[in-house]
Amino acid sequence: MNVEDVAQRIRSVATRRLTRFVAIDGWGGAGKTRLATELARRLPSASVVHTDDFAAPHQPGWDWQRFARDVLGPLLRDGSAQFQRYDWDGDHLAEWHTVPPGGTVIVEGISSSRRELGAVWDLVVWVECPRDLRLRRGIERDGEAMRWKWETVWMPEEEEYVRTQDPIGRADVVIDGSDSQFYQQTRR
Repeated sequence: MNVEDVAQRIRSVATRRLTRFVAIDGWGGAGKTRLATELARRLPSASVVHTDDFAAPHQPGWDWQRFARDVLGPLLRDGSAQFQRYDWDGDHLAEWHTVPPGGTVIVEGISSSRRELGAVWDLVVWVECPRDLRLRRGIERDGEAMRWKWETVWMPEEEEYVRTQDPIGRADVVIDGSDSQFYQQTRR
């Protein structure tokens, strides 16, 4: 399976709403953001929402309640959604983003398919990747100073989520985020 296969699978999903909902869940550093970006390039009228835009440095996980209220709620009613991105550097809510109804909304981030959000997903993709590679990618992206956060906060939170909610078992598609062939294919 490559990124075009996943895009075709998304295109083939029928929905009764104006908006098709896709969750790209997976481990931190597994390749969720890259996959979401590549899928959005291939899907007409696609929007990407990052769970990191609903996270804050001093908050466990992400604010999925705010996401449900500001994004899912309006789109499930076939209305336009608006939310403020969280600015990690400034440690405050930042600019507003609008997500129009229709097309495909791709929500990417760890625990994006969490059970508390309900059965809203038309397709759930899990991105799998070995722990050592995920940690290496995270350190490359965030810097060595964040290693402690990866090892003592984020990775244990992810492991607890996977243990208690079994997102891999609930996924419609599982992608190997360590497969360099898959990601080379996405760099067209």
